[in-house]
Amino acid sequence: MARVSLALMWHQHQPYYPDDVAGENPMPWVRLHATKDYLGMALHLEEVPEFQCTINLVPSLLSQLEGYVDGATDTHLIASRKPVDGLEREDVVYLLDNFFMAFADSMIRPHPRYHELYMLRAAWSSSAEAAITRFRPRDLRDLQVWSNLAWIHPLLFEKDSELSEFKAKGRHYSEDDKQWFLDKQRDLLAQVIPLHRKLAERGQIELTTTPYYHPILPLLLDKKLAREAMPDVALPAYREGYPEDAEVHVRRAVESHTRRFGSPPAGMWPSEGSVCQSLIPLLARHGIKWIATDEEILGCSTGGMVGRDSRGYVRHPELLYRAWNVREGEHELGAVFRDHSMSDQVGFHYQRSPGPVAAADFLGKLHAIGDACRHNPATIVPVVLDGENCWEYFPDGGVSFLRSLYQGAARDSRVLPVKVSDFLKEHPPADTLQRLFAGSWISHNFAIWIGHPEDNRGWDALHDTRRFLVAEQQSERHDPALLARAWEEIYIAEGSDWFWWYGDDHSSAQDALFDHLFRKHLRNVYALLSCDPPGSLFTPISQSGSHRPVNDQPSSFLNVKVDGRATYFEWIDGAKYVCGNDRGTMTLVTRGLLNCVWFGFDADRFLVRIDTEGGPAAERLAEADRLRIGFVDPAEREIIVLQPALARPVAYLNHAGRQIANGTTVSVATETILELAVPFDQLDRQPDDAIRFYVELLKGEASVDRAPREGVFELTVPCPDFERIMWQV
Repeated sequence: MARVSLALMWHQHQPYYPDDVAGENPMPWVRLHATKDYLGMALHLEEVPEFQCTINLVPSLLSQLEGYVDGATDTHLIASRKPVDGLEREDVVYLLDNFFMAFADSMIRPHPRYHELYMLRAAWSSSAEAAITRFRPRDLRDLQVWSNLAWIHPLLFEKDSELSEFKAKGRHYSEDDKQWFLDKQRDLLAQVIPLHRKLAERGQIELTTTPYYHPILPLLLDKKLAREAMPDVALPAYREGYPEDAEVHVRRAVESHTRRFGSPPAGMWPSEGSVCQSLIPLLARHGIKWIATDEEILGCSTGGMVGRDSRGYVRHPELLYRAWNVREGEHELGAVFRDHSMSDQVGFHYQRSPGPVAAADFLGKLHAIGDACRHNPATIVPVVLDGENCWEYFPDGGVSFLRSLYQGAARDSRVLPVKVSDFLKEHPPADTLQRLFAGSWISHNFAIWIGHPEDNRGWDALHDTRRFLVAEQQSERHDPALLARAWEEIYIAEGSDWFWWYGDDHSSAQDALFDHLFRKHLRNVYALLSCDPPGSLFTPISQSGSHRPVNDQPSSFLNVKVDGRATYFEWIDGAKYVCGNDRGTMTLVTRGLLNCVWFGFDADRFLVRIDTEGGPAAERLAEADRLRIGFVDPAEREIIVLQPALARPVAYLNHAGRQIANGTTVSVATETILELAVPFDQLDRQPDDAIRFYVELLKGEASVDRAPREGVFELTVPCPDFERIMWQV
């Protein structure tokens, strides 16, 4: 029987959130993920010493962790520590808007008190202002506790009786209780780095690194490399690379890793798996021995020899499941290429199965790979994925799955869990790729970070600010310490995460905040040198330039029951359009029947919600005899809802004026709101197809109201990778 080496690699990363010049940090995600994921993942490994793997730790994440241990804070933590009797009204609004930011099914509903507060927030209104009167002081204090307590890893309650007793209390926490717990949270943060160091020193895990502030290194080297995968991509006005900055990110990553863990890293997960041929000498010069990236990069680097057929089976698995050399001149690195299907099973599918069943499926897939590669001298299966975000979607935080996987793999005679460096030492790569294709782990290109007008404006703003800093440095009129701080702001702005949220690829409730932080880092360069920043850095990049759709985009699959009831959290991740002014320079005085239109999708259905102005939909829609959803794409299709004020209206799907589906194909219900669902296949839409539509109320032949009043709504049918790419921090 063929034995498979499992090279599991967890990538732990958050953007650099603090604004060090202003002394502010608007986001809590490093702190919350640390007590749930960074510490919890290490504790899982401590339980099973026989299981070996690799953990990639981004340096800018580690510096933020150390900051918290030394007393740093964030807006969420400040609001959590504030005594309830000292809360101002705006503080309470902040709590109600920001303290339920967790996946409800697995992180809120299992905790009775947190779920009670969640329902109290959602009961009557989507407005925090309107919900304030429903919350008593003890409710707010419990909310301050639970918004942090839900982010404690389950294993910590098993290991710490005080923490377990605190959780068991459940409600009516005192101010002293709350402060004790938040102090405890900081103590847990202090354990993260030492525990990783301990696991590395005992030989169980290999620790690797990423360029310091997580930049897309190929684009720092030469933005024109984007054209290797996208020949027609529009590039920024300034296309020069900054190889000296790339050198700084790599050098500082290696130095910081060595300082924290006692030895330099042998391996690296380049940010977003982004690689190119010219990266090889840069990494080799700084002592990096191997890199990991995605299987599609290997496919492009081998002229398509490695790929997947229409059923998802790997062509030439013997080429994917081996290590390779990549070489540029005298510099050489080892390289492994992740199986993105296996990685996605963990990240996006196994949460719907019992942990032991999912682990058995994972091991069974490894056995099948071993059989397919039985003639290989050595078979390695790299599984590389985010080690933090997926666990909030597992019912138990992933505990039963990881325990079953680690224990099962350690006992399985056909599976050998390995550290990548150990595998490469024992099985040095025998083959060398002629050229390493320039691309990332997403679609083997850089489209997420360059090419869209917003991305390009971001790059140009970065370039202009960097050029200003270079000129000021050459003037020799500034304190070197201030220049060093200004350069730090440039390096932070070169991180990939700011560009992730520009363009139409991704959207979240925090798009504007990411945009603000990016431009604030650039403004900080000017402020540190006592100069006025240009006005353009005060203008949101995400709202300037050419035409943008009138709507935002759904940020996750929706879980909607079509019943006409205004359930706020069913639609929280949908796109919301407030009817009214479509022209920013003019004000519409009169209001129509339509107040808001929400839309989105689950994996199979297109979903629409309509809120009416001045009363429930069951009353207000009686003023219309038909609701029409007219489609521009797919062309000549429409949904007609007859008597939309009825509790269960009949709806028909028409094509070119002909009815093509009966009144049961489209689900509609009207009560407080109107909700509608139609399967994508009935609209003849496939993943990545565009849907462009409008909503219109008719009475006789007259149009009573329309949304939007000009143009159409736009969205894209989700692909199978939608939840993987539309990742929530």
